[in-house]
Amino acid sequence: MARAQDSFTFTVGKLDAGMAILLGDRAHLIEFPSVLLPPGATTGSIVNISVHRNVAQERKRDHEFWSLQEDILETFGSQSPENPQLEVRNVTQTSVTLEWPPIKLANAKLRSLDIYKNSQRLASIPNALTNYSTKLSGLSVDTQYTFQLLLRTSAGTYPSNLIRVRTHTIADTSGISVCFANVTDSVLLENAKLALKEMRAKWSDKIQIDTTHFVCTTPAVTPAGAQPAGGVAAAPGAEYQRALQLSIPVVQPQWILACHSEKKMVPISGYYLGVTPPNSGYSQRPQSMSQASLPSSSAAHKNSASRQSLPSIRRPTPPSATTQGPINEEEDEEEQAPPPKPSPSEMKHKSNGTMDRNFKFPTSPTQAQVVPPVPSLPTQARAPKPEHEAGLNRTNEDDMTPVAVVVPSSVEVPPPPPVEKEIRKSFVESEDGEEEVGETVEIDLR
Repeated sequence: MARAQDSFTFTVGKLDAGMAILLGDRAHLIEFPSVLLPPGATTGSIVNISVHRNVAQERKRDHEFWSLQEDILETFGSQSPENPQLEVRNVTQTSVTLEWPPIKLANAKLRSLDIYKNSQRLASIPNALTNYSTKLSGLSVDTQYTFQLLLRTSAGTYPSNLIRVRTHTIADTSGISVCFANVTDSVLLENAKLALKEMRAKWSDKIQIDTTHFVCTTPAVTPAGAQPAGGVAAAPGAEYQRALQLSIPVVQPQWILACHSEKKMVPISGYYLGVTPPNSGYSQRPQSMSQASLPSSSAAHKNSASRQSLPSIRRPTPPSATTQGPINEEEDEEEQAPPPKPSPSEMKHKSNGTMDRNFKFPTSPTQAQVVPPVPSLPTQARAPKPEHEAGLNRTNEDDMTPVAVVVPSSVEVPPPPPVEKEIRKSFVESEDGEEEVGETVEIDLR
């Protein structure tokens, strides 16, 4: 068997800056890097190239390669992300609070963590690496729902377990979860906690994700009677401000007692902070921040009572209008008649604000007796009447009573209408006429 040739002879042909063309004995043409040529080689130079196998380097390379594959398998192939385990934390009439343990991604990267309701994607969980709970609101009362988490990673998709939840009815109060703050009445606070315990509800001193109500009697940081440093007794607490930011309703402890007595969820509209609770056994009314500086109602009642104890001030009555004397002595001796009482129709007119056509203004007693002096008329000589007519007239005059003539004290007479336009009009007509009328002369036709 012939021995393999150890080296080959080539003639340098074209030589460029980076590549050289080598020509073999049998017109073999290869491209060879000019950097690998021996120093001083130019076009036409003859070089020998020998090729040898390096077995030791091959073994070293194979060992390094398989070591790397084993490390990759141990790091990324032995562990994989785990499926999330979804749990129910709290259920109310219109909301469900879900929680799960921290997700385990192994060596994979997180893509997303989504929540599904009734097999439909509802939303994506924000900050899935540090957030382990969520609250779903806006649900219907006494309705069944299904929930599931879906974990998407670089190593694949991993769904969680499917849970079925039914929301509570109005009569179920076990879903109440309150946060107690500053309650000034310690007895009321203990009664509220006992009521929550009997209803199988929960309470805490900090706001949590499943907190449904914030219970206090004042938003101040410290209770009444305490003396904190810095004068911050009336400042609202941090938990109170957080409850307002999270839109958690702030109610009084009487709402818990009402739910316990009614054995159902009572509307919170009458138990907000600053509102007097209906049918409350406690007479003390909690005050809000805006009402803390207002004076108490007892002080105002005391001031009103002291005003009523003072004697009434007598005011001088205005003098009555002077009237003229009557004509005869009989009317002077009679007492003034009292003003007539208003009729029921007049009273109705005042009450309902409508107009009655039969309404008449009552006559004033002073106007009824004001009689101006009657001037004496000149007497004329009359012919004597027969005796029977004279006696008849005398009897009629004796039976008649004098009648008082009512004349207003002052009558406003409207001014006469202006006649300037008429004079001007007649003057214009006289100018426009063709003939002028001269002076008129009265002629006696008798």
